[in-house]
Amino acid sequence: VQLQASGGGLVQAGDSLTLSCAATGRTFSANGMGWFRQAPGKEREYVASITWSGGLTYYTDSVKGRFTISKGNAKNTVYLQMNSLKPEDTAVYYCVATTYRVGVWDYWGQGTLVTVSS
Repeated sequence: VQLQASGGGLVQAGDSLTLSCAATGRTFSANGMGWFRQAPGKEREYVASITWSGGLTYYTDSVKGRFTISKGNAKNTVYLQMNSLKPEDTAVYYCVATTYRVGVWDYWGQGTLVTVSS
């Protein structure tokens, strides 16, 4: 199973960007998917996640009200809509998936770089 993340790029502060992630490879059923990010010189941090059953969403405080995570129509696909981007949102964003429960991530994708200029 591979998680393919895409949609990163260079934007200006205040702009919007949408990240996408799709699971490819052998069939698996995720119970949830999410996003982490790692800024230059900082530790990787949790950003948002969504449960497949019920569609419950969770966000870290710094992105609440600005980012929206959602499930795609295709199975095991997730999006991260990012609005009102700030320079501090600059990071490599990683897609994750769990076959257990949200918070126990057993699949990690490659990162996609988001750069927000001031």
